[in-house]
Amino acid sequence: MNRLEQFSIIADDLGTVFRFLSVGTVFPLFIALYYREWDMLIPMGLVPVALFTLGTMLLNFPENKREAKVSQALFSVAFIWLVCAFIGAIPFTIGIDMPYLDAVFESMSGWTDTGITMIRDVDSTPHTLLFWRSLMQWMGGLGIVAFTVVMLSRTGLNPSRFYRSEGRSEAFMPSVVQQGLQMWKIYLILTGISIIVILISGVPLWDALNIAMVAIATGGFSVHTAGISYYDNALLEALIIPVMIAGALPFKIYYTLYYRKKTEFFKDEQIKLLFMLILIGCTIITADLIMYRGLEGFDALRKGVFMAVAGATSTGFQTGSVNLWAPVTVLILIFLMFIGGSSGSTAGGIKLSRAAMAYRGILWWFRRSYISCKVIVPFRFGGKIIPKAQAETEVSRNILIIILYMLTIFVAMILIMHFETPDHDTSMVLFDVVSATCNNGISTGFAGPDLSPFSKIVFIFIMWIGRLEIFAVIMFFMGLFKGFE
Repeated sequence: MNRLEQFSIIADDLGTVFRFLSVGTVFPLFIALYYREWDMLIPMGLVPVALFTLGTMLLNFPENKREAKVSQALFSVAFIWLVCAFIGAIPFTIGIDMPYLDAVFESMSGWTDTGITMIRDVDSTPHTLLFWRSLMQWMGGLGIVAFTVVMLSRTGLNPSRFYRSEGRSEAFMPSVVQQGLQMWKIYLILTGISIIVILISGVPLWDALNIAMVAIATGGFSVHTAGISYYDNALLEALIIPVMIAGALPFKIYYTLYYRKKTEFFKDEQIKLLFMLILIGCTIITADLIMYRGLEGFDALRKGVFMAVAGATSTGFQTGSVNLWAPVTVLILIFLMFIGGSSGSTAGGIKLSRAAMAYRGILWWFRRSYISCKVIVPFRFGGKIIPKAQAETEVSRNILIIILYMLTIFVAMILIMHFETPDHDTSMVLFDVVSATCNNGISTGFAGPDLSPFSKIVFIFIMWIGRLEIFAVIMFFMGLFKGFE
């Protein structure tokens, strides 16, 4: 089977996704009309037009009813995210004359919920583009495919396989289509509640809307250049914290709480681990800010709690200048960003479930090494005993992904430090690379418009790689150059 025939198997499904996405990208046009930003109508209108046109072209591709392979599903998901980043960049280039490479960076940062920006003066950016940035993060929060999977009730690509190819393995309903629908219901409710909660702080509705959208999506884009620090509002920061945590919790918990009336909140291993990491992070960062930065107790606690939560939940909000912090404090935040939030949430990072699985797996292997081979050592995870063969496979797979994340960070650092001047602090480069790879968005200021074009390309790739948890991107390039076996 040649490349064209192989692509025809997935073309119809890709077309469906792009056409459905085109509907979701219309909303910024209403913002342009409300604020009378007439010059933004065409740049912003090109996004839904481009997505719809591309979708229509793919739907008219010669039909092939063969069942798609796992590798093709992975290829499709990576392709969707990449295309969305390139098309999503159009309004920035046409609307505010941003160089296209910077615009692709901004768009990829939006869709992947990263939150690192290329815009120098956010305050002077049109409302239309500010909302577009927030909308990209909000739609990308649960995943582009999770956004469209409710429409894939009958496709050759298999909704379940398509959905899980985006790095989503959580399951709380038999039907993936019904699960996608329930997740978006939960997401909409959480977003509405978040807007109301943030309004209590006294910020305008416009600000509350954008803050809530990116906070629940654990994104981090802001409508002001100074970010959350612009408001200098302790109450606002306190109200954002539970919203960030809500976005980083597994959505399965909300489903069981509401529909099955089960209160298993603190029985979930990921939730316990998340709060434990937040507590440890808050304590250490607050103490470090008092000892090394000389901050007063309340100011240190205010920054320490907010930044620890933002790091652990992979939300790019920040109220402190990380580049001025002690190296040991920076390392603590790097650790929190690398772990990230829960599987089945909007958060990035290697995920709490994967870290817990790897930790338990390593202990399990050690126990088996030091006792008689005749003794069976059970592997317990999530309150269940997992059979030996399955446990070995799952532990190996999760550790492999963690190693690939580390390898991605290491290679990206080497490349970027070769592309940039040698006077940059290595810890600051590491921080921003980890932040981008784990889709966090907290930045030292290193990753910005002054980067070389090559470094920007590396950052675009690691944001894309991190969001899709590596395997989908590997399959994308294998499919592109070798085809599908």
